[in-house]
Amino acid sequence: MLQAHSLLWNYLWVAPNALLLVLAVLLWRRGLSRKFPAFLAFAVLSATGQLAVFAADIAPSVTPENFWRIDWVSLLVESFLKFVVIGEIFSRVLNPYPSVGRLGKIFVSGLGGALVLLAVLAAAYSRGDSTVHLISGAHLLEQTAFIIEAGLVVFLFLFAGYFRLTWDRLSLGVLLGLGISACEHLATWGIMANAALSIHQRTLLDFLNMATYHLCVLVWLYYLLVPKKVAASAPAPLPENNLDVWNRELERLVHPRALQP
Repeated sequence: MLQAHSLLWNYLWVAPNALLLVLAVLLWRRGLSRKFPAFLAFAVLSATGQLAVFAADIAPSVTPENFWRIDWVSLLVESFLKFVVIGEIFSRVLNPYPSVGRLGKIFVSGLGGALVLLAVLAAAYSRGDSTVHLISGAHLLEQTAFIIEAGLVVFLFLFAGYFRLTWDRLSLGVLLGLGISACEHLATWGIMANAALSIHQRTLLDFLNMATYHLCVLVWLYYLLVPKKVAASAPAPLPENNLDVWNRELERLVHPRALQP
C-alpha cells in the first residue's frame, strides 16, 4: 500500500486537488469570490495544474522530460499564487486600516513574486540533488518557495499578534493551512537532504507530504463550511496604535483633500 503509484498514492495525489475544486465552487456559490479572488484563483489553477501533472505521470505517451516541464509550469503558477493569496490575507487583516492594507498587499505580493523569480534563477544555475537538471531545478525551486512562504506566514502571524489585529474566519484557516504545509514540507526536505535515505524511505516522506496537503485542504473546507461561534458580548475597542497613525498619514498622502477640514 505504501508504495509509489499504489492506490493510496493515487488517492492522495488526486483527492486533495478534487476537493480544492469543490472548495472553489463553494467559494463562488457563497459569493466569496469577490472577497477572496486570489484564493479562488489559487484553488482552481493549483488543483488543475496538479491534476495535469498526475495525468502526465500516468500517461505512457508523456516522456519524462515533458513530465518535468509540466511540473515546472504547475509549480511556478502555484508558488506565485500562494504569495498573492498571502498578500490578499494581509490586506484583509488590515481591513480597518485600508491604506496600510493596500500598501501591505502590494508589498507582500510583489516581494513574493520577486523572490519566486530569484528562486527560478537559483534553480537554473545551481547544482541540485539530481544529475538531471529539470529534476534538481524543480526540487530547488520548490524548497525555495516553501522557505519564502513559511517566512511570510510567520511574519503575518507575528504582525497580527503584535498589533492585536482581528482575523476573519476563512483568512485564518487559509493562512493556517499554508503554514502547516510549508513547515511540514521544509522538515521533510531537511531530512532528505541530510540523511542517507533509501528509495522506500523517501517514498514514505512523499506520502507524508501528500497526506499533509490533504489535511490542509480539509482545514480550508472546515473553516469555510463550519460557522463561527458568536461571542456572548462584543469585545472592547482596542486603543489607538501605530497602525492608526500610519493609516492616517497614508490617507493624507493619497487623498490629501479628503482629510482637510
